[in-house]
Amino acid sequence: MLLAIDAGNTNLTLGVFEGEQLRLRSRLATDRSLTPDQLAIQLLDAFRLHNADPTDCGDAVIGSVVSELTGSLAEAAQKLAGKPPLVLAPGVKTHLNIRIDNPAQLGADLIAAAVAAKALYPLPCLIADLGTATKISAVAADGSFLGCSISAGVGISLEALAARTSQLPRIALRAPGRCIGTNSIESMQSGTVFGTACMIDGMIARMEQELGAPAATVVATGGLAREITAHCQHEIIQNEDLCLLGLREIYLKNRGIS
Repeated sequence: MLLAIDAGNTNLTLGVFEGEQLRLRSRLATDRSLTPDQLAIQLLDAFRLHNADPTDCGDAVIGSVVSELTGSLAEAAQKLAGKPPLVLAPGVKTHLNIRIDNPAQLGADLIAAAVAAKALYPLPCLIADLGTATKISAVAADGSFLGCSISAGVGISLEALAARTSQLPRIALRAPGRCIGTNSIESMQSGTVFGTACMIDGMIARMEQELGAPAATVVATGGLAREITAHCQHEIIQNEDLCLLGLREIYLKNRGIS
């Protein structure tokens, strides 16, 4: 079995694949201060929580946008898998033509999501990743990665709003019953959920104009995707495992399996 780890700024998402099947999925909070041993203990605990045996994993692949954690995470994964993991970095084969100014700057999460989208869906494809940041990527009809937009994530926006305003509270992220809020909490929920959904709809329309054709697929991933994109006007496919699936594809390409 294959252990795949998507290390983001807010969460570490773990997946264990048996062939093409994702047998285990677990989400842990990202803590940049943890040592390799502490990370290995967390990984072991995640396996035990899901009644899985870590010794069944013979290899691992890591995609990380948290540079200070990548080395420790690789050591921890090696303790479980018994050999060094494949870490997504410049020089690793992705078979993805990255057409941005400096391809080495592209985050592992965006690469993995694009690789998965290219393998799974009709192109051209737009990918909305709603996590710590809200990112929308464009994959061309020929499978090339064209670029993306990046804005502050929903959680960051809510935290800033509560921190910078003396009369607005911290709130739960969910859609209110109406757009025109009649109290502080409903108004903040409306602006955050409906406002972000409208932004995504608007960015999809603008990116389609630049592509010169409608996107054949729009897919959403990330921890906040389902809550927000449910209120978008475009048809959007939900795939919370997109980055894990992309990491598996990259692993197979580099191990000569595909």
